[in-house]
Amino acid sequence: MTDTQEPAHKRDMTRRRFVVAGGAAVAAIGAGGAVVTTASAGQSPGKKPAASGEVCYRLTSETTEGPYYIDADKIRRDITEDREGIPMTLRLKVIDTDTCKPLAGAAVDVWHCDALGIYSGYEDLSTGGGGGGTPPSGAPTDAPTGTPTGTPPSGGPGGGGGGHEEPTDDKRYLRGTQLTDRNGFVEFRTVFPGWYRGRCVHIHTKVHVGGKLTTTGYEGGHTCHTGQLFFAEEAVLDSAKVAPYSTSTTERTTLDEDTIYPGNGTEGGLLTLKYGKGKIAKGVVATLTMGVDPDETHTGTG
Repeated sequence: MTDTQEPAHKRDMTRRRFVVAGGAAVAAIGAGGAVVTTASAGQSPGKKPAASGEVCYRLTSETTEGPYYIDADKIRRDITEDREGIPMTLRLKVIDTDTCKPLAGAAVDVWHCDALGIYSGYEDLSTGGGGGGTPPSGAPTDAPTGTPTGTPPSGGPGGGGGGHEEPTDDKRYLRGTQLTDRNGFVEFRTVFPGWYRGRCVHIHTKVHVGGKLTTTGYEGGHTCHTGQLFFAEEAVLDSAKVAPYSTSTTERTTLDEDTIYPGNGTEGGLLTLKYGKGKIAKGVVATLTMGVDPDETHTGTG
């Protein structure tokens, strides 16, 4: 399944429980002029309070891995490297939905494009319009004639027809892995992602359990969750006023137009975003609690 194909979870929305980390919908202006963007996902009957005061609902939605995943080999908190963009702190909490307790020692991967839609490890593919960058303009001068024969290729932007693309370079910016602490938290320092053709603004994530840290990264165990994290439209529009986002000429896909976002708020990975009103350039704090089942396997490649 490619980054633009409709995932199975959009055809089958049956889940057990998940965790809501935020409240009201759209945007609210709080004390001190802070902009908070969240979404409500609706409560399920039979909810039960967790020891920490949170509420268990259904599992966080599974989505496609996409073609640009690279194994967890960068164990680090700051994944920015040399990329320009709006500073962002990404705070994620992982809980076990069977017990409603924090999941300690889980490895959380995140990876996303830069402010202009480019993925590290795949710069050639990104600048070619498959995973980011600006699509070519003008009409082709060598268009073929006649009627095509055979079976048309599958897949969408990013190529691969549902498979994994091999990296084209050794860059690894905006990629990293952290182990959750005893309270289930990880925190990354990064930049607000940009957008590329065919997708709304998003971050990819995976949760691995049962493995261990080695000198080369996190090894062993299995992947119990593969998802994507999404951004409210108001925040994306605010980011588009700031350089280098404002220099992008790539047509933007909105959250509602996206083929991956399941449209179900925090259950589907919609982040709670906090930043100063009119001051998004100074930085954003993005948070979400993810409910996973550590006994299941979800690679996002099916």
